[in-house]
Amino acid sequence: MIVFFGIFNKSMSLPYFFIDTLSAEMRQIDLDEDTSRHITQVLRMQEGEKIKLTDGKGHIAQCDIISAHKKHAAVRITSFETTTKKSPRLTIAISLVKNASRFEWFLEKATELGASEIIPLVCERTERQKFRHDRMMSICTSAMLQSMQAWLPELHEPIQFHDVVKNVKHQQKMIAHCVKDTKVEYASLYNPSLGTHIILIGPEGDFTEKEIASAKEYNFVPVSLGSTRLRTETAGIFAAAWANGAKEEDE
Repeated sequence: MIVFFGIFNKSMSLPYFFIDTLSAEMRQIDLDEDTSRHITQVLRMQEGEKIKLTDGKGHIAQCDIISAHKKHAAVRITSFETTTKKSPRLTIAISLVKNASRFEWFLEKATELGASEIIPLVCERTERQKFRHDRMMSICTSAMLQSMQAWLPELHEPIQFHDVVKNVKHQQKMIAHCVKDTKVEYASLYNPSLGTHIILIGPEGDFTEKEIASAKEYNFVPVSLGSTRLRTETAGIFAAAWANGAKEEDE
C-alpha cells in the first residue's frame, strides 16, 4: 500500500509518500496507480523530478522519477537514510469516544506532535467501541507525511482498561481524571529524562473511581491537565503537545 500526501509546490520541500516496504537494497520502485496519478496529474511532476518515500519505520529514500506514466510511474532511489526514533517516547492510552470524527482528529494531531504509541481504551463508561483500524492508520499516515516525519505511531486495536494498567512497563505512568483527588500537575511531573511515558485519558464520563483506584495500585500517578475540564480528545492533544515541547527543550 502507498498513501500519498499532495500539498506541494516547487519552492517547498520534496513531496512525501508512504510505502509499506523500504530498504537500502532497493534500487527502483514501481508506484501504484493512485500514487502515479497523484504525482503526474495532481502535482504535475515530470521525469527527472524528485520525491521522497518513507515506510513509517524510520527509513527515508530520496528518489528520481524515471517514468511519469499516469498509471504506473516508477522511481529510482538516489539516497537512503535511517533515522533514530526520538526519545523520550510518549504513549497515550485514550478512551474511544462516541463521535468518531473527534477521535480521528485526535489521531491526526497526536501523530503530528510525535506521539510514539496510541492505545484506544475501552473503559467502563466508553460508549463507542467500533474501531476501523485500517482507516485510523490511514489518518495517522497522512498526518506523518504532513508533518514530514519518518516514524508512524504504533496504533493498537482497542484494549480493555484493566489489561492496559496491569501490563504496561513504562518508566513513568500517569492517569488524568476529573475526580477530586490529590493530583500533580502533568506539566511539572512529566520528566523528559525518562525514556518511556504513558498517560491514561478517560471517556466523556471520566474514569470510574474503581478504575482510578486500580490504576493507583499499579503505580499510576494521578495528574491534572489544568483548571478547565477538557474533552477526551483535547486532553490527549494537551498531553502530546506538552510532551513534544518538553522534548524539544530537553534536546
